[in-house]
Amino acid sequence: MDMPLVCVSLRGCTISEVLKDAASATATGADLVEVRLDMLWSKQEIVTTGEQDQKSPSKEDQKIKKTTVFTPQEFEYLDLDSVLISLRQGIVLPVILTCRPEREGGYFPGTEKQRLEVMRKAIESGVSWVDLEININAKERAKLCELAKKGGTKIIASSHVLDESPISKEIIQDIKDSTELGDIIKVCYKSAGRSDGINLFEAAWDLRNSDIKNSIMGLGQAGDWNRIHSPILGQAIVYSTMENGWHLAQKGMMNTTDLRIAWEMLEYR
Repeated sequence: MDMPLVCVSLRGCTISEVLKDAASATATGADLVEVRLDMLWSKQEIVTTGEQDQKSPSKEDQKIKKTTVFTPQEFEYLDLDSVLISLRQGIVLPVILTCRPEREGGYFPGTEKQRLEVMRKAIESGVSWVDLEININAKERAKLCELAKKGGTKIIASSHVLDESPISKEIIQDIKDSTELGDIIKVCYKSAGRSDGINLFEAAWDLRNSDIKNSIMGLGQAGDWNRIHSPILGQAIVYSTMENGWHLAQKGMMNTTDLRIAWEMLEYR
């Protein structure tokens, strides 16, 4: 059984945090890592809401909720050139550079023209992979693809649909329509539960023997099904995180170590 590449999406809003997470990912045996450049244009803070019941120490009586908030900064906030040098020098694994726009759930604060310039510099830095959204202006995307081809940088052609997940046939068609746009086609849909999870699983199952290298995922409940079963679904890449916590299942995400344990238990490896 061909195993998917395990890609750890690195956490952090500073270069030091990203490099620390990359070292942890390397120690777990990740195949490659994803650096979200758009996250480096944001500041992270923990917001506490609710009140604590001083009369009772019981956790059930506490009404405090902590939420992580990411606040986009101005475009001039980040020195991209120095960041790209630090990433090249500080990460030993192959890297996917991503700069996700707000329209697909990212934090990049600038214009689309500025974002495409970021991706141009990312490709020119000699990175192994870049993530280029499928819905980028066709003419501009073609320029970036040509630049990547000349430099030997591979392309993840991605689409992140933040509204409800379509049926499996529509997911499959989305992927087939994008076959020529990248070395791997990555699609991610909102998953609200069992029905969406089944749609995502069925789409991956039907494509498992095709020549299209793909990665089909869900964000939300049941979104982790495809990650867990990615080896039998023929997925090219499975994305995981070094983050821990019960909340990961609600987001459809998986800790890298937990993912490998699941594969061992299911005898996928």
